[in-house]
Parts: sequence; structure tokens; C-alpha cells
Amino acid sequence: MADKPQSGEIFGVPYNFERPSLGRMLASYWQPGDGMLVEKPFGIGYTLNLANWRSWIVLIVAGALLYQERRGEETSIEEDDPVEVIVD
Repeated sequence: MADKPQSGEIFGVPYNFERPSLGRMLASYWQPGDGMLVEKPFGIGYTLNLANWRSWIVLIVAGALLYQERRGEETSIEEDDPVEVIVD
């Protein structure tokens, strides 16, 4: 049987199933010359390039939304009052 390729592209989406090394992992997340998205060092798809300032904006917004969601769960008060529904 022929060996299956460990890396490549399917329908324009990159994949890489080669055993990751620490150097390759660090190098893939910090690529100053590339855009906001770069190929994942292991797996299928793309990941954020931390050398691009737009990636930091995405992380800050995601963190703020997560904080707001968790804070809302703590302060929400359950009400057992009936709700009136009007149907025309």
C-alpha cells in the first residue's frame, strides 16, 4: 500500500499530521511577514499569527466577550413570575 501524505491541502484547507516539534510549533504562531491567519502546525485549518496586530484585537475582543458572558451568568436573577403572551 502507498503511504498517505502527512501534509497537504484539501478543498483549499491545509492539513498537517506530521509529528510536531517545539520549534515548528513556536515558529508557526509567530510569522512577522505573513497575514493574520497562518497554517496550523498540527491538524486541519488555520490559526492566529501572533506577530500580526489584528490577531491581538481578535483575542482581546474574544476575551472581553467571554468575561461579559461569565459575569452575566453570576449576576442574573431567576424570576419565577408568569409571562403574559398576547397573540393576535
